[in-house]
Amino acid sequence: MTSYQAQCDQLLSSGKATGVAIINAIDGNTFVFGGSRFNLKDGEGGAIVSQFRYPKIALANGVIVNGIRYTAYKADSRSFYTRNGATGVALARAWKSIVIVFYNETISGPNAIFACEGAADALGKNRL
Repeated sequence: MTSYQAQCDQLLSSGKATGVAIINAIDGNTFVFGGSRFNLKDGEGGAIVSQFRYPKIALANGVIVNGIRYTAYKADSRSFYTRNGATGVALARAWKSIVIVFYNETISGPNAIFACEGAADALGKNRL
C-alpha cells in the first residue's frame, strides 16, 4: 500500500522533482508537500481543482503554483503539463487527490511528467 507521504518522498528522492504537493481533489487542501522553497499559496489548491473540472481554463489562463503562472500546453481531466521558461509543473489527478510536481532547469520535463503520472497511478490504485 502506498501513502501520500511515501509518494512525495519517492518523487523527491528520484531526482525527477524539486518540489511536490499532493492535494485533495475535492477542495484543494494540501495532504502533503515537500521540496525546498515549494508550497502552494492560499487559494491555489482550490483554483487547481476548478481547472481540472474545466481544463480549457488552464489552457487559456495558465496554472498558478507557488505564486508563479505556468503556461499549460496540455490540459485535460487527467493531467496538465505546464512550463515557465526552463522550469515547469506537471499535475495529474488520482482517485481522491492531485499530484503536483515542480521541476527546475536541471530536470527533464518528460521525466518529471512521467514520474508525476506514475505517482498518480499508484495513488489511484489504492483509491487515494
